[in-house]
Amino acid sequence: MPKISSKGTAMPHSPIRKLVPYAEKAVANGKKIYHLNIGQPDIETPKIALDAVKNHGLNTVAYSHSGGNQSLREKLALYYAKHNIHVDYEDIIVTTGGSEALIFTMGSITDPGDEIIVPEPFYANYYSFSTQSTVTVVPVISTIDDDFSLPPIAEFEKHITHKTKAILICNPGNPTGYLYTKEELKQLTDLALKYDIFLISDEVYREFVYDSGSKHYSILEEESLKEHAIVVDSVSKRYSMCGARIGCMVSKNKRVMETAMKFAQARLSPPSFAQIASEAALDVEETYYEEVVAEYKLRRDTLINGLKKIPNIKVSIPKGAFYCMVELPIENSEKFAQWMLEEFSDQGETVMVAPAAGFYSSLNAGKNQIRIAYVLNTKDLKRATEILALALEAYLKR
Repeated sequence: MPKISSKGTAMPHSPIRKLVPYAEKAVANGKKIYHLNIGQPDIETPKIALDAVKNHGLNTVAYSHSGGNQSLREKLALYYAKHNIHVDYEDIIVTTGGSEALIFTMGSITDPGDEIIVPEPFYANYYSFSTQSTVTVVPVISTIDDDFSLPPIAEFEKHITHKTKAILICNPGNPTGYLYTKEELKQLTDLALKYDIFLISDEVYREFVYDSGSKHYSILEEESLKEHAIVVDSVSKRYSMCGARIGCMVSKNKRVMETAMKFAQARLSPPSFAQIASEAALDVEETYYEEVVAEYKLRRDTLINGLKKIPNIKVSIPKGAFYCMVELPIENSEKFAQWMLEEFSDQGETVMVAPAAGFYSSLNAGKNQIRIAYVLNTKDLKRATEILALALEAYLKR
């Protein structure tokens, strides 16, 4: 029998989706599941975006420019300017989701065997994309005890070698919900300049910042990082358009963007209808963002209040995005998550969570943690945390 590639064998399963077969079986058996495992917003997609597709007026669904429609890139540049990020449309390549932006970035700045330093835990697909690009992820661990704030810069510095090409962060963070401060980002800026490496920032949750006085700060606001900063972005969460698969790669480094464009040309173009929807979504009123953020803040507070009632767990308080990391008094959260789907229910209902070990690359790290996505309405979140508490109590008595 022909062999599977070593790269394919090394590709990790998604911690977010690997338990789906158990969930499907649970539903087939009549259980209702509260999905806390995946960051799929239930907020409605802006009507203006849906209407733009309905009324598109196209006679032929043709290829777009490989970098994306110029009109979309120009609107994106205007959007960034509102956030004190000043780029030209030529500094932007529209991609098939933020995922492709990360793949283009890794392909443009790394060679096989190169290394990228990432604060851990991190978005699980960073590990998948690095495996695909034959790049080594070097983790610098952050801890739940300080809400996953930036690890000491000395920890980053001691991992930098001649193979190090970049530091990659997610701000605000998935899965942690941590929002990096301006001071922390300046520390990373100084480090990137000192060692002449790239600083990559995944900023798809830019708007989702909750606490009074907190503000998202982009690495593209650092003028000194002009040649070193690369931002990954997406419409998926911002406009509740995950299925559109439209993201972008942004950098003022002309060589980087020229190189990334070759990857963009190789896949021809991003999807046409999704670009139409995304361009229209950029015209939403500022009140849209305000209302959505207010709703997610309410959901965050509802979740945290519910979790704090559960004995012997440790909860990280998220400052942004819509994820929360929780440490449970168990040894293996994956077994617990599977057990909730297979064997537990309360009044015919159960919950699905994401085991957190898949957000770490360090051996055995995060095995007693879960990630919760608070994308349900407050009523469902209250019920979900109630079920989680009952499930944990029953599991510990086994």
